[in-house]
Amino acid sequence: MNLLMLSDVYFPRVNGVSTSIRTFARSLARMGHAVTIVAPDYGEGSGQDPHDGQGEFEVIRVPARVIFFDPEDRLMRAGAARRLRRQLAGREWDVIHIHTPFRAHSMGVQLARELGVPTVETYHTYFEEYVGHYLPWLPTALGRFVARTASRMLCRGVDHLIVPSGQMVDVLRRYGIATPHTVLPTGIDLSEFQGGDGARFREAHGVAPDRPALVTVSRLSLEKNIAFLLRVVRGLTTEFPELVFLIAGEGPDEARLRKLAGELGIGANVRFFGNLDRRTTLLDAYRAGDAFVFASPTETQGLVLIEAMALGVPIVSTAVMGTAMVLRDTQSALIAPEDVDAFAAQVAQLLRSPELRARLSAAGPNDARRWSSQTLTRQIEALYESLARERDALAPG
Repeated sequence: MNLLMLSDVYFPRVNGVSTSIRTFARSLARMGHAVTIVAPDYGEGSGQDPHDGQGEFEVIRVPARVIFFDPEDRLMRAGAARRLRRQLAGREWDVIHIHTPFRAHSMGVQLARELGVPTVETYHTYFEEYVGHYLPWLPTALGRFVARTASRMLCRGVDHLIVPSGQMVDVLRRYGIATPHTVLPTGIDLSEFQGGDGARFREAHGVAPDRPALVTVSRLSLEKNIAFLLRVVRGLTTEFPELVFLIAGEGPDEARLRKLAGELGIGANVRFFGNLDRRTTLLDAYRAGDAFVFASPTETQGLVLIEAMALGVPIVSTAVMGTAMVLRDTQSALIAPEDVDAFAAQVAQLLRSPELRARLSAAGPNDARRWSSQTLTRQIEALYESLARERDALAPG
């Protein structure tokens, strides 16, 4: 099949949407499908990602400009998007898969109408919960109304929705969206999440082998709730004064989080490492932790939890929205409410007990197998084929 994926976000912008797109594109390409990704040009460093597998799929970059309220992201320029759409209209596509609701959505929907090609859109992001973080000047009620209204319009403009979790389906139903949907999380390529050397990471960064350590991997933004985790760490330092919190990731909230760590008196207990290489140092960072901690309330899935499972890192996490789906029936995680003392109590229990850590660690790889990208890609392939058959059946002649 010839598959076109369009997104307003892709590497080198590191987030779950970029990871999801690349994971499915790579798996589909290895199954013999031709995949083309259209994404913004981020300038220097936005060429072919070295982890894409030496050109297993095509990536077309569109000239883009910085977004004033979100300088990490880019908005594809309208004129360049129109010119590219005309070029893409001269090629044959079996399915158009849209991943984001901005220029990519309008380009994909218009192209599909011109060519009579079925459209799929993945509802990656719980926009109602995000809008207040990115447009703080907008009254909360108005922001939520705009997000819900926009979601209805966008979802009604495509043939089929992919929704990462059942919890997100419930949200869309409350919006009154009746577009046919498939619940299909992304999953991970399990072969990429093996090994890792926590001792090497600790030695490289001066963290003693016996020093208790927590780790999180996340974009540093308000909705990821890392400030909550800092308060958890402050509570834990009474019993574990040498505790170190390892934070891997970048984002607009980093300066505030660094300042907050100092205000909480835990500056010496917190280390920021930025974005780490997913094939080497990131794996080491995961494995350097006695526990992986996570408390984002807005995830439609939570891929980092699956990555931690695959690497055998015990988890302490809240279970809200997509994380509730990932953590359901797992044996490798302790679930905690979004309450500083209760969350800290779960972490403390884990830090006190080598036996508990060993048990959760051993269960992690088995829990992660449910989220194998190879298995999930076969489901998306079947969906594409079904939509293409329906299109062919309706074609005249």
